[in-house]
Amino acid sequence: MNADTIITFALGLILGIGLLMIFTSRQTRLLKKNLKKDAEISIKEKSLVLNEKLAKQELDIQSKESELERKVNTSNQLEKELEKKVENFSLQENELLKEQKSLDEAKYNAKKLERFYRLKLHQITQMSQKEARQLLLQATEKDCEAEIQLIRREKLGRSESDINAEARRLLLASMQRLSSQAMNDATATLVQIPNEEFKGRIIGKEGRNIRTFEHATGTTLMMDESPDSVLVSSFDPVRREIARIALEALVRDGRIHPANIEETVKSSEDAILSSMVEVAEKAILQLRLNDVSHDVLTTLGRLNYRLSNNQNTLEHSIEVSNFCALLAAELGYDVNVAKRAGLYHDIGKALTEEGHESHAIAGANFMKKHGENDLVVNAIAAHHKEVEPESVYASLVMIADSISATRPGVRTSSVDGFYQRVKSIEQIAKEQQGVEDAYAIQAGKELRVIVKPEIVDDSGCRQIARRIRSRIENELSYPGVIEVTVIREQRFNETAV
Repeated sequence: MNADTIITFALGLILGIGLLMIFTSRQTRLLKKNLKKDAEISIKEKSLVLNEKLAKQELDIQSKESELERKVNTSNQLEKELEKKVENFSLQENELLKEQKSLDEAKYNAKKLERFYRLKLHQITQMSQKEARQLLLQATEKDCEAEIQLIRREKLGRSESDINAEARRLLLASMQRLSSQAMNDATATLVQIPNEEFKGRIIGKEGRNIRTFEHATGTTLMMDESPDSVLVSSFDPVRREIARIALEALVRDGRIHPANIEETVKSSEDAILSSMVEVAEKAILQLRLNDVSHDVLTTLGRLNYRLSNNQNTLEHSIEVSNFCALLAAELGYDVNVAKRAGLYHDIGKALTEEGHESHAIAGANFMKKHGENDLVVNAIAAHHKEVEPESVYASLVMIADSISATRPGVRTSSVDGFYQRVKSIEQIAKEQQGVEDAYAIQAGKELRVIVKPEIVDDSGCRQIARRIRSRIENELSYPGVIEVTVIREQRFNETAV
């Protein structure tokens, strides 16, 4: 072989080997690519299978959670029902305990009654005829108390009529011997001013004058109520009178400024104080009394500026004192003690100290502190039945106070108070069983009650009238008397054709 052949052979061998390697490499890449695709497909299939398993597990978990939640809700509901049953059981247990307690009390009372009646039977078996008759009379008297009272009134009607006639004669004689003018003072004070410009001067710059005046007097000035006038308003009549005098003095003087206002109010207070003492001294002189201290005179004078249903309290006290004196003279009692009790009976209304006592108790304590007679002190405290009366003078004060307060025209009451009183009277009647309707007539002086005849008989009408009278006396405050009339009427109608 020559060299060219060898070289050619070598080149061919190298070329064949290169081609083989190239083919082998291509086959290898193709095989790797197929294997990679197969692996990816296998992974995707396994991933899908795994996802399906996870989805099933999630569904199972959600189903189990829903079931568990349903069981929990059921358990909670059962627990609430159990708690409610326990609560109902506790309530039933308490009711049973109460019923058991009531039953035990009833058994105890029954045994007590049994022992009582056994003792009564034992006593009756050992009683004489006289003792048994006395016991029967006592029981009958207790059961028929109302009927006995009716019989008593019928039997003793003439003597009671004589007594009442004598009492009326005494009262009428006392009232006719004493004549007084009914007071009708206003509860607000109107002060006239020269013109409307004075209102601006009274108010002052930025309201300084009116603020100073109201602060010094404790009152309120109303400027726009009526022309050429100023209304002074206050719950305290003494302060209102001080303000009136001070305002009139300021209007006359014309100099209205804070310093002059304070000075004028101070002089007005001094004038009112002197006036109170003066009017109290006149009352004492008019009644011919003595041994009255200065503090009592000052307090008594304050009553001149206080009203009760538009009745001047001092004039009312003087009138009550005169009534007490006349009644005491007719009945043969101490006129001086009666006068003092009547004059001081409302002095508690003038006391300015804050307290929770009524004016009767406060007045009694005040007069006791100033050394007044014990009979007078008790008459003051008892004139509204807050304490027990210890002498006839307390009754005299009650009678005289009622006479003075209920005379026609002496006092005025509000429409609301009158309406409320009438409605209360009618309501008391309507609350009685068997009452169909009730009407208060003659300004509340008479009450007519209509009952259902099929429910209430004649004796029931009498009992209804008695119960209504008792409730009115115990629950209501009213002047004079109220006549209660119970009407039971049946009507039978037929029409002939």
